[in-house]
Amino acid sequence: MNKTFTVKLESETEAAGARLASLLFKGAFIALYGELGSGKTAFTRGIAQGFGIDDIMSPTFTIVREHKDALFHFDAYRLKCADELYDIGFSDYLERGGIIVIEWPENVKEALPVERLDIHIEGSGDSPRTFCMVPRGKRYEEIVNAYNPL
Repeated sequence: MNKTFTVKLESETEAAGARLASLLFKGAFIALYGELGSGKTAFTRGIAQGFGIDDIMSPTFTIVREHKDALFHFDAYRLKCADELYDIGFSDYLERGGIIVIEWPENVKEALPVERLDIHIEGSGDSPRTFCMVPRGKRYEEIVNAYNPL
């Protein structure tokens, strides 16, 4: 079952990410969909804060940022296909067992694992953000069922 919620402030977006972090398991895969400025990086920053990681920036120009072997933050905005993701060692990151969060997953959809948590974010600028969590697989269904965004 999907879960939808709305936030008004960037701080609420980060808090929603931190609450999700408490439910994630080693090797979890989160795919964040949304336009530029929708809050994908802010949500990831919240996930990182949930793990005690404070130095989250968008990896747009580096494609991936590693954080203490616990969180791998990918930005596929500049990638044109899954092969480009594999060329930078994506398979190795999957095997390392950290949490993977990927922004712009639609650009590398062939590389996405079948089981994952898709999160669609709508809204930008000063408008509220609406999040829709779509679980792909039993473990992710359990996460979404247990998740309380407030």
